[in-house]
Amino acid sequence: MTPSSPRTAIVTGANNGIGFETTIGLAEAGLHVVMACRSPEKAAAAKADLIARVPGASLDIMVLDLGDLASVRAFADAFRARYDRLDILINNAGILLYSAQTNADGVELQFATNHLGHFLLTALLIDLIPDDAASRIVSLSSIAHKAAGIHFDDLTCGQDGGVAYGQSKLACLLFGDELDRRLRAAGKVKKSLSVHPGGSDSGLFKEMEDAQREALKKQVEQLLHSNADAARPTLFAALSDAVEGGDYYGPTGPEEMSGRVGVAIRNPICADHEVARRLWRLSEEMTGQTVSI
Repeated sequence: MTPSSPRTAIVTGANNGIGFETTIGLAEAGLHVVMACRSPEKAAAAKADLIARVPGASLDIMVLDLGDLASVRAFADAFRARYDRLDILINNAGILLYSAQTNADGVELQFATNHLGHFLLTALLIDLIPDDAASRIVSLSSIAHKAAGIHFDDLTCGQDGGVAYGQSKLACLLFGDELDRRLRAAGKVKKSLSVHPGGSDSGLFKEMEDAQREALKKQVEQLLHSNADAARPTLFAALSDAVEGGDYYGPTGPEEMSGRVGVAIRNPICADHEVARRLWRLSEEMTGQTVSI
């Protein structure tokens, strides 16, 4: 059993982009960070880079493919065998697709990876998170959630990858909000918060054709900020004493693409708690896992 001190965090998708910068910030804050990554080879290279940047960083690599629910369960079992507590869970990893794809279970791949995998991971590990005000579950949404809805009757969103991405990121925010409401109702003090990173070239656009990717970057380049800046809302939510459960943070500059961290703007649908409860029930059904608060 690995010692539970220093405090332990999990960052999904820790090997690149915003997850990499989040791992740096947590390591600099003295946490032991479990890098939950799909590719052990890429994770190993990232770990070496991290240690070069943060000498003495305490890091562990564990394999996790969020698009595969069996992989999520295997990760949770392996984590529980190695650790006796989890202080911070950063549900960071995400994919952006511009083509219709499904996972092995036939579920739209972005919904499966960005939302369902994190829902199941949280459900399987939440009992290891101490009921302490410093304990955090941070879910990453996106400004793409603002124009989105949950297509309960067709999670493929008519095979439109861009619409399905927005849906998946709305689901992340609805889940983070609903989780915090349930924690509060149960009298818990550990916090569920949500964030979005603004605009950054974090690797999400790699599925695009080269010309399409470059055209998009030229359109928004003046608004993009670095991955290090994009990780700041996550680190604020995870580490600050000045946050409350249920808060939603992101950059506060033009179009919320960059700028100082502050309270972010939600899609008005987030005020409809029945949508969040319906998504919760659907997520439990699709994962075969209830969440014990």
